[in-house]
Amino acid sequence: TTASSALAKPQMRGLLARCLQIHTVGAFVVFLGVAVFYKFAVAEPRKKPYADFYRNYDCMKDFEEMRKAGVFQSVK
Repeated sequence: TTASSALAKPQMRGLLARCLQIHTVGAFVVFLGVAVFYKFAVAEPRKKPYADFYRNYDCMKDFEEMRKAGVFQSVK
C-alpha cells in the first residue's frame, strides 16, 4: 500500500477542459505570429511595387496600344 500511496492520482475531472484551454491559447498565439509574419514579410513589400507601377500608369495609353496590336476582337 505504500507504493500506491506514493503515486499521485491522475487528474480526470476537468482534464479535457484544461487541455482545450491550453491548446486554444497556443493556437491563438501561433495565429497571431503567422499574421504578423505575413503582414511584414509579404503584404508590406508588395505595396511599394504596386504603388510605383500605378503612379505612372496610363490605362488609356495601354488600351490604345493593345487595340492597335489587335488584341481585342470587338473594338475597331
